Amino acid sequence: MTRQTTKALRIYAGPAALAQIREHGGITPEIVRVIPAAAGGPKGLILGPLDRFLFGDWLPRSAQPVHLIGGSIGAWRMATACLPDTVRAFERLEHDYIHQEYEIESGAKRPSAEHVSARFAQNLQAFFGTQVRALLAHPRYRLHVVTSHGRGLLAREGRLATPLGYLGAYASNALSRKQLAHWLERVVFSSLDGGKPARMPFDAEDFRTLQVALDERNFMPAVQASCSIPFMLKAVHDIPGAPRGAYWDGGITDYHLHLRYLSGERDGVVLYPHFQKQVIPGWLDKAWRSRHHATSALDRMVVLAPDPEWVKTLPNGKLPDRNDFVNYLSDNAGRVKVWEQGVAAARQLADEFAEWCVRPDLAHVEPL
Repeated sequence: MTRQTTKALRIYAGPAALAQIREHGGITPEIVRVIPAAAGGPKGLILGPLDRFLFGDWLPRSAQPVHLIGGSIGAWRMATACLPDTVRAFERLEHDYIHQEYEIESGAKRPSAEHVSARFAQNLQAFFGTQVRALLAHPRYRLHVVTSHGRGLLAREGRLATPLGYLGAYASNALSRKQLAHWLERVVFSSLDGGKPARMPFDAEDFRTLQVALDERNFMPAVQASCSIPFMLKAVHDIPGAPRGAYWDGGITDYHLHLRYLSGERDGVVLYPHFQKQVIPGWLDKAWRSRHHATSALDRMVVLAPDPEWVKTLPNGKLPDRNDFVNYLSDNAGRVKVWEQGVAAARQLADEFAEWCVRPDLAHVEPL
């Protein structure tokens, strides 16, 4: 089968979300209350066309407040959604991410963490620049940036303490996800609503959680921290307005943001453009397939994801991923070409969702 004859989009819904879809005769922008955005690095590129359609065309047809929650690249995506010229901003994000290039020392397989962190900070400043105040004051969107704050040996980054701390975190998480809280806690930086941090649209009882006001002082370090993969980037320390210490990638504690959304609320759904069906709780849970299944926490969720068979039609038969930086180490132009082809093909995801919204076929909605 060719890409043209292979359906790209699959729609999955939890039971409460499915009931609302049936009640409204489809997924309408008015019923969306939350949009999460996962960690996952280059995999998120495949969602660019969907992001542009959702935030540039579809959601503006409604007026209700919407909570945007992101970790790692998802934090950058959701902050981009809050910029004034949303479609153009997403196009720039896609271009800049695809064309990023780092200097690699002779004999090394990847750039140093110091170099990547310094370049990342420059890119962050160049991208958001003087627009931070405007995006934080968005009239509809409440932005929540998820980070992982170190505890114990991970309280500060260190040459020996950090590897030992993450070894302890891995072992503790293998026993129980709650045990991970001995090493890391979730810190959510939330934009203001009525002069105080916006209410988090999920029940945070599942994991040790702190909330901090997201403002102009800490926006850049909070987003950088949310994207700081351990050992690939340096931790961000002592973010203004937040507890002191080291902050890392939000995906460590919340890889795919498997949270108990809209707890206690009667209406609304969580619309989740995602690069797969599975919503994995934390990055360290990738090895534990028993933790990949949907739970009652996702009852209000609708996942928009690429069909695995369609993914096989993409260059190299897969989504763009971080390994491509190594696989195309001496051929950056080759990596750029492959990623651009994948993103171009992903327009089919947006087109199919737009078509489904016009002519919703509930038989196409599968159980999450």
